Amino acid sequence: MRVLQVLAVSKILTSHLSRTHRPSASRQMSTAASSLKKSPIFRTLGLIGGKWIDAYDAKTIQVNNPSTGEIIAEVPFMGTLETNDAISSASDAFNSWSKLTAAERSKYLRKWYDLIMAHKEELGQLITLEQGKPLKEALGEVNYGASFIEFFAEEAKRIYGDIIPATLGDRRLFVLKQPVGVVGAITPWNFPLAMITRKVGPALACGCTVVVKPSELTPLTALATAELALQAGIPPGVINVVMGNASKIGDALLASTQVRKITFTGSTAVGKKLMAGAAETVKRVSLELGGNAPCIVFDDADLDVAVKGTLAAKFRNSGQTCVCANRIIVQEGIYEKFAEIFSKAVQNLQVGDGFTEGVVQGPLINEAAVQKVETFIQDAMSKGAKVLLGGKRHSLGMTFYEPTIVTDVKSEMLLASEEVFGPVAPILRFKTEEEAIHMANNTKAGLAAYIFTNNVQRTWRVSEALEYGLVGVNEGIISTEVAPFGGVKQSGLGREGSKYGIDEYLEVKYVCLGDMNRS
Repeated sequence: MRVLQVLAVSKILTSHLSRTHRPSASRQMSTAASSLKKSPIFRTLGLIGGKWIDAYDAKTIQVNNPSTGEIIAEVPFMGTLETNDAISSASDAFNSWSKLTAAERSKYLRKWYDLIMAHKEELGQLITLEQGKPLKEALGEVNYGASFIEFFAEEAKRIYGDIIPATLGDRRLFVLKQPVGVVGAITPWNFPLAMITRKVGPALACGCTVVVKPSELTPLTALATAELALQAGIPPGVINVVMGNASKIGDALLASTQVRKITFTGSTAVGKKLMAGAAETVKRVSLELGGNAPCIVFDDADLDVAVKGTLAAKFRNSGQTCVCANRIIVQEGIYEKFAEIFSKAVQNLQVGDGFTEGVVQGPLINEAAVQKVETFIQDAMSKGAKVLLGGKRHSLGMTFYEPTIVTDVKSEMLLASEEVFGPVAPILRFKTEEEAIHMANNTKAGLAAYIFTNNVQRTWRVSEALEYGLVGVNEGIISTEVAPFGGVKQSGLGREGSKYGIDEYLEVKYVCLGDMNRS
């Protein structure tokens, strides 16, 4: 059977044998950290106007390895003053950067892409070191993140205007697309490279300049990526990076009239605050917020495909992505069978630090993340759910958590109503297609959804009925630079990636030329 083949391959790829190799992995991690600190792309200062600077009051914040708790580096704990200077730098640079031809900006971006790919191994190791995801997954993020720079280097030359047929004979009407201006880009810790390039790529392609505020948990990848931008020749002030006091940095970006757009990826709660704050100066806002992704498995699905796709959609990055399957909704006729096969596959997932060969799940980002998972599990159990697998902290300690499956989950439980952001797979039961759609849509979120079925007509019906910005059909990994990424309802505003993503950084200007009949 193909199911057995899938499980056999999964077991080979994630052999339990290397769980005992942690000392070796620690040496690998230590070697990588030591090597990275000698690399010219390893930076620990903020970037303002092309200069690497400390916080003005010399305050710092530690960056820790979530696998070990060890301090990797200290970076500046910046605030209002540094952010205001970064904004001024970006504003000054905008005057010249926006006047370059699209072809010139394209060349800079292409060079930046080439340098990112040339330093792929170092960037991947840096992501694993400060974020914790397995090295293979981190290298995948570098590829994914770089793809946005490459795509928008090409798309820069395709920002077209328009000619409108005039209603009067002596007039000519045309439309220009121009860069919105200085952009404040606030990015999360779960994809410390890709969430920056997905925003900065289109912004620079249009002619905008940026002030990037990376997560204080994972700033080193952002700084390394910015260093490569400088090496690519991107002029000083076009990209600025500040980190530290999140609220003060955010308030400065919102208050400034020079900042014309805010782009943010993160929690819905913070997104709402940014949206409200942006109203004071009427800034443009694009928000990629939290999700509560349903993964619907119909009884006509290929179970091999469903298990493989659900595994990828749920446990990538230890369940710490906004598009992770948060609710696995399985039709009652195959509920027990799916749970059994899925459980066997999850049981084979190897947990450990990201430098260990074969590891597919690293630590959660911090202690607060683990406590949130524990709260959700306790809530579910108190309301009648059963832990089929895992359900507790991993024996490795720190913030490692066992891959977990919970059955008999009901809609009133936290696991079904809120985003767990951890390696927990709640399995819910449904009878009819209509019930599945209702369960999937019964949430304030609307980012990603997944369905598994072999019925073509059902594919169309359900995809159209789901209130989500992205829908994967028989596939658990659907993000790509060439397709629009974004949600509906309280999962955000706007789209990132693809030809649609570049419009978020452009203003449309209408020009009317009169008196055209005069000779």
